[in-house]
Amino acid sequence: MYDLAIMWDWIAFSVRWLHVITAMAWIGASFYFIALDLGLRKVPNMPVGAHGEEWQVHGGGFYHIQKYLVAPENMPEHLIWHKWQSYITWVSGAALLMIVYWVGGELFLLDPTKAELALWQGILISAASLTVGWLAYDYMCKSKLGEHSTLLMLLLFIILVVMSWGYNQIFTGRAALLHLGAFTATIMTGNVFFQIMPNQRIVVNDLKAGRTPDAKYGKIAKLRSTHNNYLTLPVVFLMLSNHYPLAFGTEYAWIIASLIFLTGVTIRHYFNTMHATGSGPHWTWAVTVLLMILIAWLSTVSTGETWEDAEARELTPYEQKYASAAGFEDAYDTVVGNCSMCHAREPVWGTMKWAPKGVYLETPGDVARHAGQIYLQAGLSHAMPPPNAIQMDDDARKTIVAWVREVRASE
Repeated sequence: MYDLAIMWDWIAFSVRWLHVITAMAWIGASFYFIALDLGLRKVPNMPVGAHGEEWQVHGGGFYHIQKYLVAPENMPEHLIWHKWQSYITWVSGAALLMIVYWVGGELFLLDPTKAELALWQGILISAASLTVGWLAYDYMCKSKLGEHSTLLMLLLFIILVVMSWGYNQIFTGRAALLHLGAFTATIMTGNVFFQIMPNQRIVVNDLKAGRTPDAKYGKIAKLRSTHNNYLTLPVVFLMLSNHYPLAFGTEYAWIIASLIFLTGVTIRHYFNTMHATGSGPHWTWAVTVLLMILIAWLSTVSTGETWEDAEARELTPYEQKYASAAGFEDAYDTVVGNCSMCHAREPVWGTMKWAPKGVYLETPGDVARHAGQIYLQAGLSHAMPPPNAIQMDDDARKTIVAWVREVRASE
């Protein structure tokens, strides 16, 4: 039978590909419309109800764009709705979170050194936190706080800091930052699905029925769109963070994630101001650079788990399953002999200072915990170790494959 691990990995790759594609489309459209909106100019002889217009050139042609705060006198038959980019980005992201952090939760979601949780408990916390986050944010926006945009954004930032800290008390560093990104992205897509699109439909239906639409619906959509604009860049950082252990593999990862939201504000403030006035405030770049220097410093002052701590830690049931399987000792010797010079708490390969992706392969618990990834990257494929570092022979790879398949055959 075709190896399920191979099929599952390709499913994960395909969903990630879809997620990246739709995220590019959503973010691109969001940035475009924010820039368009801020660049609109009032000119003489505009149509009735028009708020501003802009001329653009692209692809060999010229585009004449006009914006109506409510709607034109006559609703056009062909109306493009920008919504599916957001929906599919969230759906594919949720699917990817389930594939990586729920199905692979024993490895990627739970950290036995932080909290003793069953996998089902970790999954429940994961799902519930995303739902509660949206409900709390939506309630604040609908309350009187919605009339004070600056205060609302400040409270949202406080919530994000608290969630960043909370996730890091329970999940692995990688999962904590990813979940904070998913928490924020859920708010963003919730804005589109539950607020922006319904309010726009009310306006369209009023026009079709011959009623004058209330301008408040456009204001609500505008507020939520602005929030999405400032949250976008931090979400992208958090989604990329799992590739960089300096971001997630530190006890101060929750502070790093919190500071990233401030850089999102400073960067977007510069571009939003530039689109509106033609010149952005250059102090924002100085603040951004200082924030990134602080982030870089925080990533290097962490103590982290020592080899002695890892060696003494009791194995989890998941790790014990692989550590007690036939062939583990040979596989362990193979992995340590070929991989631990890089995947160590203190790497000894070249000038390397941190283990790639924060993966350690020194102790029996380390190797058992990462059995699935070792199987795919050093057993079935030749992705690891890099050929310019170690020439791992086929017999060694077969030893790894036989060990993991022994466990899976008994399940």
